[in-house]
Amino acid sequence: MPLTFFSGIGGASKKGILIKGATYLETLAGLDTVVFDKTGTLTKGTFSVTGVHPAKSVTKDELLDVAAHAEAFSDHPIAISIKEALGRAVDMNRVSDASEAAGHGVQAKVDGQQVYAGNARLMESIGVKAAEPAEIGTVVHVARGGQYLGALVISDVIKENSASAMEALKSAGVKRLVMLTGDRQEVAADIAKKVGLTDYRAELLPEDKVSALEGLLGDGHTVAFTGDGINDAPVLRRADIGIAMGAMGSDAAIEAADVVLMDDDPAKIAQGVRHARRTMRIVHQNIIFALAVKLLVMVLGLCGFANMWLAVFADVGVAMLAILNAMRAMKMK
Repeated sequence: MPLTFFSGIGGASKKGILIKGATYLETLAGLDTVVFDKTGTLTKGTFSVTGVHPAKSVTKDELLDVAAHAEAFSDHPIAISIKEALGRAVDMNRVSDASEAAGHGVQAKVDGQQVYAGNARLMESIGVKAAEPAEIGTVVHVARGGQYLGALVISDVIKENSASAMEALKSAGVKRLVMLTGDRQEVAADIAKKVGLTDYRAELLPEDKVSALEGLLGDGHTVAFTGDGINDAPVLRRADIGIAMGAMGSDAAIEAADVVLMDDDPAKIAQGVRHARRTMRIVHQNIIFALAVKLLVMVLGLCGFANMWLAVFADVGVAMLAILNAMRAMKMK
């Protein structure tokens, strides 16, 4: 029977699905819930500034300039998109005392003045009232010296095959498709509708994702979590089976995951589930066939009808047939 698992793992690896062991292959076969991180998993993770909304007496260029310099030392995709939207090089000499608050935003001194750039919770924590734009997207609010300067709307691009991947998972028998994201409720609802998810959890801090996942575990469900970032590593460990995006995923996520998709294609999850179920069917076929033949020959022997050649077939012959059947798992349909 181990040969069937080896064949199944080998067949999946040929298609860019790396399964780290027989236990995970068996767990994948029983999957009925898949939880997704948003950025880099369902979306491309390539952000662009789609809206600039300065406050009164503030120009768009001033808002972009202050925001880009506040994000000067950050390598987050959102920060990179803001610096690109500025259209010119950031002057690092104008920035000092930069720090990042995970899940909230950044703060730094720009031209000697304290600047905050982040979500509405960050603005609330410093006593600044933020205005929410009507546009759907990730909103970065900017404040300087206690004055609200305005908001930037950053949009991510949904992967072309995300919607078809969700349909494939549903047809494979996966009943719950859930997204976890730190974005606003409006953004999460829009993406969930476009992609075809059954549920979502929005406005989550990185540490909240583990709690959200634990709420989906239990009650006989087998839950997979799919992510690619360094913040996803604890959630990948906590799920029944962790699935990492291998092409652009962080080393921490790949190390923590049980299954790695080498081309970041979410559609490969449904392929992996179908292949795991087919492999398990072959395992069960071999077990039932071997036990049935051996039991039959044993009964015939007790009745005096079995000879040596029949006994050889029950041992060597059954093993050979089981090996040939196991080799079918090397081909992934």
